[in-house]
Amino acid sequence: MKAVTWQGKRNVSVENVPDPTIQEPTDAIIRVTSTAICGSDLHLYEVLGPFMNKGDVLGHEPMGIVEEVGAGVTNLKVGDRVVVPFNISCGYCFMCKRGLQSQCETTQVHSAGSGCAIYGYSELYGSVPGGQAAFLRVPFADYGPVKVGSELPDERYLYLSDILPTAWQGVQYADVPEGGVLAVYGLGPVGQFAARIGKYLGHRVIGVEPVAERREMAKRHGVETIDFSKDTAEELRSMTGGRGPDSIVDAAGMEAHGSPVGAFAQHAVGILPDKLAQKVMETGGTDRLSALHSAIDAVRRGGTVSLSGVYGGTASPMPLLTMFDKQLQFRMGQCNVRRWTDELLPIVEEPSDPLGVTDLMTHEVSIDEAPAAYKNFQKKTDGTIKVVLKPQGLTV
Repeated sequence: MKAVTWQGKRNVSVENVPDPTIQEPTDAIIRVTSTAICGSDLHLYEVLGPFMNKGDVLGHEPMGIVEEVGAGVTNLKVGDRVVVPFNISCGYCFMCKRGLQSQCETTQVHSAGSGCAIYGYSELYGSVPGGQAAFLRVPFADYGPVKVGSELPDERYLYLSDILPTAWQGVQYADVPEGGVLAVYGLGPVGQFAARIGKYLGHRVIGVEPVAERREMAKRHGVETIDFSKDTAEELRSMTGGRGPDSIVDAAGMEAHGSPVGAFAQHAVGILPDKLAQKVMETGGTDRLSALHSAIDAVRRGGTVSLSGVYGGTASPMPLLTMFDKQLQFRMGQCNVRRWTDELLPIVEEPSDPLGVTDLMTHEVSIDEAPAAYKNFQKKTDGTIKVVLKPQGLTV
C-alpha cells in the first residue's frame, strides 16, 4: 500500500509499504478514506527527528471504513464508517476510566517514560505505524474508533480524530468565567477551533496570529484578531480594561514565531547524531517559548493558561517569579480524545455546523502530493491552514 513515510529532517516521501494485518484479536483494519496533516506532524518534520526512524509511517488523524476485524471485536463490523482517535487507549484501565485516555496504562510507552501510544508519532510514543496510508491497523478496536453516519462528508467527522477534541479540551481547561475573555495564541487548525469553541460557549474571543490568512479565517467566525508582536501582551491588556484576558489557550507550541534562542537550539539539535540529540532534548531547553511567555505576561492576575500546543523541551526556562506572583493556574496535556467525542459528535452533525468544521480545510490532495503539502504547511505558504490527504484518490 502507499503510505507517507519519514525519511529525514524536512523530508517525507510516499512509499509502498506492507499492508497491515490483524495481530491481536482486538484489532481492526481500516481502509483510510481521509487523513489529515496535523500541526504536531510538523514537529516530526522539523524538531523530533532524533526520535524517528527512516521509513516510519506518519499520521494520526484518520478515518475510513472497517475492512476486517479480529475475533475479539464485538462493537465493529466490516463496512462500518469510523473516525480513529490519535491516542491508542484500552478503555478499561485506571486512567481510561477516569477520562485520562492519553495516559492509558495499557499502552503507556514505558521505554520513553511517555503516556499512551500514538499513531505515527516517533519512538516517544511507541513507533506505531500511522494513518497517512491506504490502510491502518487499529488496536483496541472495540473502544477507540468512533462510529459515524454515512450521509455527511468525511470533513464533518475527520477532525474528531484529534484537533477538534484537542481544542475543546483546551478551552475546557482554560476555565473561562461566565462573561469572560479568552485569548487564543496561534490560529492554526487547533487555534481556529479553540477560538470558535470559545465563541460557541458564549465568550469574547481574541485570536493572536502573525499570518494574515489565518486571522481572516478566524474573523469569519466572529473572532477578534491581532498580530503577534513584542507588544502583544500590552495590546491585549488595552483591549480588556487593563487587566488582560481571563484565560489564554496557547495553541502555538514549540515552534512559535519570534523565538530566536529556541530556533537556534532546535537547529543545533537537528545537526547532532540522533543519540546525542535525544539526550539534549531530554535534558535541555529546546522550545520556542515566545508565545507561552507572552501568554504568561498577558493573562490577568489569577487567570488560567491552557496549553494545547505541543512542547518538547525538558529544561525550558520559565518565568516562575511572574507565574507565582500573578497567581496563575496552568492546565495542559495530550488530548483525552474519547473523553470528548460523545459530546462533540452531535455538534459536528448539526445542519448549521456551529463550529465551522467545513470551513477549515484549505487543501484536499491525493496522498502522492503529501511531500509538497508538508512543505507548504510548514512554511505557511499557498494559504495552507489544513491539508486533508485522500489515500484512495480524490474521488472517494
